[in-house]
Amino acid sequence: MSYEKVKQARNIKIGTKQTLKALKSGSVHEVIVASDADKKLISEIVKIANEANVPIIYVDSMEKLGKACGIDVRAATVAIMN
Repeated sequence: MSYEKVKQARNIKIGTKQTLKALKSGSVHEVIVASDADKKLISEIVKIANEANVPIIYVDSMEKLGKACGIDVRAATVAIMN
């Protein structure tokens, strides 16, 4: 389901750096996080999303998340923008 949401979203930010930047700008509707991502890598994103009351959806695979974004590499996080 969440992979489909990523595929259908018109405006996304892919990766931890871009997701973090988008969260700090306050324009994120939802964050998708891969459960198999390094916890140290995603901990700040999860913390900031929780503080901003942005919903976090967990998916099982970084590889599948990257493919859902249309990229050939794995993605730990994706921000779906407002």
